[in-house]
Amino acid sequence: MTQEIDYALRQTLGLAGVIQAARLVDDVAQKGMVDQDAFATSLSSILITQPETTLDIYGGEPHHLRLGARALRQIANRDLEHNQATLTYASGLLVLHAKLKKNPAMLSAIGQRLEVIQAQAQHFSPTHENVIAALAGLYQDTLSTLSYRIQVKGDPQLLQQQGNADKIRALLLAGIRSAMLWSQSGGQRWRLLFSRKKILGDLDRLGL
Repeated sequence: MTQEIDYALRQTLGLAGVIQAARLVDDVAQKGMVDQDAFATSLSSILITQPETTLDIYGGEPHHLRLGARALRQIANRDLEHNQATLTYASGLLVLHAKLKKNPAMLSAIGQRLEVIQAQAQHFSPTHENVIAALAGLYQDTLSTLSYRIQVKGDPQLLQQQGNADKIRALLLAGIRSAMLWSQSGGQRWRLLFSRKKILGDLDRLGL
């Protein structure tokens, strides 16, 4: 799938991106390990600021969001037993993005910093520890200063490791990137309460 997807699907694609980042945050916090393909997709999405098509944000194919789509499908089917933390983080990301939208100075600062990190990622890779640390620093200097903060819970020993802390902050930034797509495609938090059938139908259409 290389052509542009229709407007209605972009909202669910962005939401799957938010959920994927949130799931990965929980995986780092609880296990210190992540699905490497999903991790690379989420981090790379931050650095793709001028995509030719929406799918370019996620490596050109919907299946790169399969981890998030699987969790989103479970949530839409009200299977929350294994998704409570993911849903909590995802909801927090949507709140945080709403606050960011009202702060043009911070948006501009993030954009400028991302240009530097994009060059760094071309030299190394989006998942190189230096790039992860740079993305984490960007999150810490900007989004973490807003009045709303996401509290990540997990294994204290894992959370105290700098590498894991950097991964979590970088993934939260990835979640904001997807929340931006979701919002630009008409996503509104209150509509999620009434969008269960649409979400499931969209996931079917995307082959997820």
